[in-house]
Amino acid sequence: MKSIFKSKFQKALFLLVLVITIGVLGYMFLSGYSFVDALYMTVITVSTVGFGEIEPLNDQEKLFTIFLITISIISFGYTVSAFTEYIISGQLFQQLKLKKVQKKIEKLNGHTIICGFGRNGKQSMIKLQNYKQDFVIIEKADDVINTIDLDGYLNVQGDATTDEVLIRAGIERANNLITALPSDADNLFVVLSARQLNANCRIISRASNESSYDKLKIAGANNVIMPDKLGGDHMASLVVTPDVIEFVGRLTIEGETTANLEEISVNDLPQKYLYKTILDLDLRKKTGCTVIGFKTPDGNYIINPEASIELKEDAHLIVLGRPEQIMKLRELF
Repeated sequence: MKSIFKSKFQKALFLLVLVITIGVLGYMFLSGYSFVDALYMTVITVSTVGFGEIEPLNDQEKLFTIFLITISIISFGYTVSAFTEYIISGQLFQQLKLKKVQKKIEKLNGHTIICGFGRNGKQSMIKLQNYKQDFVIIEKADDVINTIDLDGYLNVQGDATTDEVLIRAGIERANNLITALPSDADNLFVVLSARQLNANCRIISRASNESSYDKLKIAGANNVIMPDKLGGDHMASLVVTPDVIEFVGRLTIEGETTANLEEISVNDLPQKYLYKTILDLDLRKKTGCTVIGFKTPDGNYIINPEASIELKEDAHLIVLGRPEQIMKLRELF
């Protein structure tokens, strides 16, 4: 529908230019006017403002003027019809809204792009929303986009596998991209395009088939998630170690008030703690939280780290605590 309206406007613009061109050339040929005089005569004739002619018109010139007025009325009528249809259909207001949304997206920096708003995409959005993270949703279906618009989430309608749509979503400024499209092939295209456009972006991809895992990793995905496999593994774990799974399930990271786990980047800590130890942080005394994990700068994880481990740049701490303790931790750091 949008392309139809765009085509009508292009036709109306073409007709306007054509009428002016015919008028200028006609007066220059029939009356011997200069370009400026011919343009003046054309404009006052087409617009019917009623100004006087430069010189009295002969019969040929009068017939040409009648012809010019007739075709200008036809072209003007077509333009008004196209513009009226454009307004009545709501396309004008839709375009204004899209420009407003696009301006907001262009102001984002370090946000997350979610490709696909199915079950996995919605869950990703809820998690990011709970943590007050900026995000942009890319979705192709009209009905889904209408729902997203009603909820007020920033979005881009289009095919996430194309560079143009990713650029409109701000991929060059994004810190993260989650591609949760139903097709592994589409997810692969998104990963390839996103990695080419932003080499530093963290890319997380959904996969349905195990054969797609290695391909997505080679294409540039930092993490590949297989929901069906995770679901089956979780159900089996409830049979083998039910109490452990139940306990882990209670360690929620759902939002500001229910979180039990928190990640702290050493780079975000006050400068005085750099190259100090976990013991020097004294998180247990200050907040009640406990450090249960440590990620080294080279990406290795240490479970239940020693208190003597040095806090180096680009390292991360995984902290466990009750919701009120996590809130206190966030206030301190």
